[in-house]
Amino acid sequence: MSEMITPQLVDLDLSAESKEGAARALAERMVALGRVTDLDGFLADVAAREAQMPTGLEGGIGIPHCRSAHVTTPTLAFGRSTSGIDFGAPDGPADLIFLIAAPAGADDAHLSILSTLARRLMRPDFVAALRAATTPAEAAALVAGESENPAPPATNPAPPAPNSAPPAFEERGSGGGAPGFGKGRGGESPAGQQPFRVVAVTSCPTGIAHTYMAAEALTQAAQAEGIELTVETQGSAGFTKLTPETIAAADAAVFAHDVPVRERARFAGKPTVDVGVKAGINRPAELLQEARDKAARGEISTTPTPVEEAGEPQDGYGAKLRTWLMSGVSYMVPFVAAGGLLIALAFAIGGYEINTAPSVADHFVWTEAASWAALLFQTGGLAFGFLVPVLAGYIAYGMADRPGLVPGFVGGAVALTINAGFLGGLIAGLIAGGTVLAVQRLKIPTALRGIMPVVVLPLIGSAVTAFLMFLVVGKPVASLQQALTDWLSGLSGANAIILGVILGLMMCFDLGGPLNKVAYAFAIGGLATPNEGSLKVMAAVMAAGMVPPLAMALATTVRGRLFSKTERENGKAAWFLGASFISEGAIPFAAADPLRVIPASMVGGAVTGALSMAFECTLRAPHGGIFVIPLIGNPLLYLIAIAAGTATTAGLVILLKGMRKQDESPRQQAGAAEAAPLPEPAQVTTAA
Repeated sequence: MSEMITPQLVDLDLSAESKEGAARALAERMVALGRVTDLDGFLADVAAREAQMPTGLEGGIGIPHCRSAHVTTPTLAFGRSTSGIDFGAPDGPADLIFLIAAPAGADDAHLSILSTLARRLMRPDFVAALRAATTPAEAAALVAGESENPAPPATNPAPPAPNSAPPAFEERGSGGGAPGFGKGRGGESPAGQQPFRVVAVTSCPTGIAHTYMAAEALTQAAQAEGIELTVETQGSAGFTKLTPETIAAADAAVFAHDVPVRERARFAGKPTVDVGVKAGINRPAELLQEARDKAARGEISTTPTPVEEAGEPQDGYGAKLRTWLMSGVSYMVPFVAAGGLLIALAFAIGGYEINTAPSVADHFVWTEAASWAALLFQTGGLAFGFLVPVLAGYIAYGMADRPGLVPGFVGGAVALTINAGFLGGLIAGLIAGGTVLAVQRLKIPTALRGIMPVVVLPLIGSAVTAFLMFLVVGKPVASLQQALTDWLSGLSGANAIILGVILGLMMCFDLGGPLNKVAYAFAIGGLATPNEGSLKVMAAVMAAGMVPPLAMALATTVRGRLFSKTERENGKAAWFLGASFISEGAIPFAAADPLRVIPASMVGGAVTGALSMAFECTLRAPHGGIFVIPLIGNPLLYLIAIAAGTATTAGLVILLKGMRKQDESPRQQAGAAEAAPLPEPAQVTTAA
């Protein structure tokens, strides 16, 4: 650890007022010692990690951290702020800031040391000693473990010494008791009473800090409550899987994670508490008590659906609802793409009158272009016929796994029958999935359990879903769908332009995030019942989504000196990503400089969306970017709309970044004089 932090990497009077400023100030010390090769590239990686989840912790601690190709050796920098800096912690700003830098290919030994620091940050005496340190050398020695920490106040239970018996989160055998649980590892239990046993899994996106801090917090809470705990830390330093015997002996499980738990099915049948990793750090005792309560009530967890297992853990119902809906949309998109492109090609070959052609099964002439156009049109129409059933079926699948598929498809078919369209498919999928989940919670006779997934659940789910869709909610939803279709069909003039502005703003606000997906799903839904208005909406959405990456590519080409080397390389890739309608190509730029990139992208997206609607451009394909330009109505004007938005965003980004550079120049010159003496002469020579 002493190699990772030196007095030159400590700032006990950190003057930064924002988390970006704090990261920059500490990173500059790393650069001065040759441990970071590209300041802006490294800060972009830090910002990208921060965008995934705030790194502020309760108790006044901020731990910005990342893996980066711009780091030469694992490094820690420590700063202490007198005014406090907001890192997103619920209890307010942080005064102790650790910047943790790990190389992209850091070995397990180095990452284990970083994880040790993360655990020590959960000890009140260690944190108090850092606040009391008077010199950089003293603070560096504390962090490196070379200085004894003052004992905690007598009123608090003493935390485990760092070099005492193996911590509860290490997998080991025992001389007695349950397999994998050591005697007394959570505190003493009354004679003759079996202690409550818990297994836990902690993980975070980078696996450097939060993973191990959550493990330490849960361990300390378990010791205080007399609970035997074994934690599997799925972090960067590798992990040892809990043995089947340890899991079998546990009374409950706690998951504190922000990435999917690996092999989660191992814990099926256990009462489970499932939360984000920061909840494991901030309220461990509450989570353990919740595990006790669930075990007492006999609540048994089920194996997550594939959709849930592939995504991040969500605490709120709204987030789960969005995941279920996007599951249906993601499976529907290939049908939209195939059907839309086939129909667009049919119109290109045979003209719009091709929709009145007789069935190709009855009349097909091999040498007539009209027959081939009719074949394409009718095949595309059949693909479109699956849109609503597939949407409903896979929403139900996201909720209830395979038993939800049949009720979902049946509900989607009913929605088509009663002309409830896209909205009817959404409702049918939710009804089908909810019905299957409700039946799964009933106490089923043992004799029926074997046929539940293949007979009982599909049967009951289909019957209930069809009943509700035909006789209860179907007609009101069909009326709402018809009203929406009529509104889209009548879009023109100012109303169309306003809608284009709104959709452009949504597409560029979070670059592939929830709001972007809502706008895209709205456009896709319109293709399920295509008309002139819905085709305009699809064109505007795709055009606006292409703007951010294209604008970043243009800006890095025109004013490369305003961007880091990494950003300039990303700019080259952004040309292709933007041309392919992949909005996420702008995310590295937005993560590094969100206050300039995101507003500029939104303005450009709004311009493009408005122009696309004003030019009455249409699009039947849900994706493809410039590669489907021949299938777009008014293609030349469409390209003009995209170019106008791209130029607008690129110009704004260049302007805003140029203003920042001008503002920072005086500060950098003043700071250079102060920072120059920072490294010792010998270290400067070595770094050079």
